[in-house]
Formats: sequence, C-alpha cells, structure tokens
Amino acid sequence: MATHTVLVCETQVPFVTGGAESLVRSLVEQLRARGYETDLISLPFKWYPKEEILAHAAAWRLLDLSGSNGRPVDLLIGTKFPTYFARHPRKVAWLIHQHRAAYELCGTEYSDFEHVDLDVGLRQKLMELDRQMLEECERRYTIAKTTTRRLERFNGVRADPLYHPPRLAERLRAGPYGDYVLSVGRLESIKRIDLLLKAMPAVDPSLRLLVAGEGTQREHFEAVAEECGLNGRVEFMGRVDDETLLELYAGALAVAFVPYDEDYGLVTLEAFLARKPVVTASDSGGTLEFVDDGLTGIVCAPEADAVADALNRLVANRKLAASLGDAGYERARVITWDTVIEKLVEA
Repeated sequence: MATHTVLVCETQVPFVTGGAESLVRSLVEQLRARGYETDLISLPFKWYPKEEILAHAAAWRLLDLSGSNGRPVDLLIGTKFPTYFARHPRKVAWLIHQHRAAYELCGTEYSDFEHVDLDVGLRQKLMELDRQMLEECERRYTIAKTTTRRLERFNGVRADPLYHPPRLAERLRAGPYGDYVLSVGRLESIKRIDLLLKAMPAVDPSLRLLVAGEGTQREHFEAVAEECGLNGRVEFMGRVDDETLLELYAGALAVAFVPYDEDYGLVTLEAFLARKPVVTASDSGGTLEFVDDGLTGIVCAPEADAVADALNRLVANRKLAASLGDAGYERARVITWDTVIEKLVEA
C-alpha cells in the first residue's frame, strides 16, 4: 500500500522538553522532507496520582485516527506510551519508551511504584494493555536494544531496534580538546549529575565541569556542587541554544554521560559526531550500545572514584581522548534518517 499521509503521535509533559520531544519533531521534519504529508498529534501526559495513567491510556484509545477531514490517513506512528493505543488499521510503533516507572524502575528511587499489593495490580494491568496495544501494530521498532529487551522481558513482545541520528548531526564539528568535561541533559535524578559532581574533587584541578540543561533537580545538584567544594570548577549553564551547544561540544575534552539505564542516549552520538570520547557507567543502558570501553570511550563503575579515574586518564593523555573520539565518529556517522524512514514507512 502506498503511503502519502502520516500521523506521528506523541505525549507531552507541559513545560518539559528533552530528547524524546526532539526525536519526534525530527521525525516529522524528515518525513516532510521526503514528500510525506505529515502532522503531529500531541496530548498532555500526567503520571500522578498513579491512577491517572489509565485515564490517559483510555484517552488515546478513544481516538480513531484512520481519517481526517474526509480523507484517509495512510499510516500512524506511535512513539511513547500510550500513543500506540490510538485506533488505526495501519499502525506502526517506534517505541521511545513505555511508562518505565511501572516496569524496570519499580522499587527504585526513580519510581513511585513499589512492590506492594496496591501497585501490583496496576502494574499488571499496564503491562497487559501494553502487550495488547503493541500487538495491534503492523510493525514494531524501538530506539535501542535496551528498550527491545524490556519489551521481550515484561510483555513478551518482539521488536527491532532502529537507531536514529541526533537533531544536530550535520552541524556538529570537532574542535580542540579543551579544559572542561561536558554534561548535557535534563537535570533529573535518573541522569545522575551528582555522580559527576562527587567525582570532581578527585579529578585533576585543571579540568572543569560544564553542565548544560535544566530540570527539577537543579537546586539539589547545585547544593551537591557546593558541598563538594567545587566553586569555580563547575558551571550550571541552564538550557542553551543550538549554537552554544555546538561550541560546547567542539571545545570539550570529553563528554560525561552516566544516567541510570538510559533508553538510547542521544548525547552519546552528539559527542561522537564532535569526535569527543564519552565517559559512561556500566549500568547506563542504551549508551553502552555505542560506547566500547577503550575503543570509543571509557566505561566505568557507577561510582565517583571510578568516574574520576576515567576523567584523569583523559586529562593526562589527550592523544587517547582524540583516538577514542575519532573511533566514536566512525561509529556514529553511519546512522542515518534514510534507514529509519525506509523501515517505518516503506517496509
């Protein structure tokens, strides 16, 4: 069946913008650039109290998106939970992530779900609904092997990983290996900026930490920086514009990205396309699909001393930083939108 009209579906937490939102908008742009008439369907999402989650799932299920204004819609692409609940005869899932708090994050400090009776029933209901709605899809893809493994583990559903380039892929450039390590991302607890901050006192004092991003935990991280005596060695830059971000990548010695069990980690690919090595943690999830220890970056234990040791290696050996960054560039440059669009639309 020929595809001419496409709807891309997303959930949006008001006033929050991150990698998922950037990905969805890039997908819409790439589809339009290839001649597909494409529009974006967005509904707000609220995950608390937990019972609200089912209401949001029901809202998406009520939507019949098979046509618009008397015209058929050829294809629907669902991304985050619960966008793939919408009704359409030709539905494809490109799963950024499910409601992770009810899945692998349950019982951790990053989730409001616990292994208690009150939560067990809701978790089981969500998992079963996810399974049913995803099995409705004509084809299923994820953004990373990490996400694919979760689907198989919790839902018994198979999907193929489908990697995409970062939004700024064609504009990222290499520069000198400077006197700072860069951290990019939302300032939330699961991103573990505090791990970097606690590592810095043991890092060569010539190295600074620049933190680009905004989030609910900024004040907490600033307090941690003060407790660690990092005055003058760390700068919280807030949300930066594209030009500033490109300059930051170009001039960094390395990029430190140590989240807990990340789905994909666009920061990794952005760093590689600027020929910068990535320091990450052994439990950081999707970023480990790209960072090979000693080849494209350094993988260390999720402990402050281990992160400090990794950064000190790069401070002491900028030739190593350049070699790792060059290998990372070769890994990232082959990831293109052409492959993504072909799989989602034309397969």
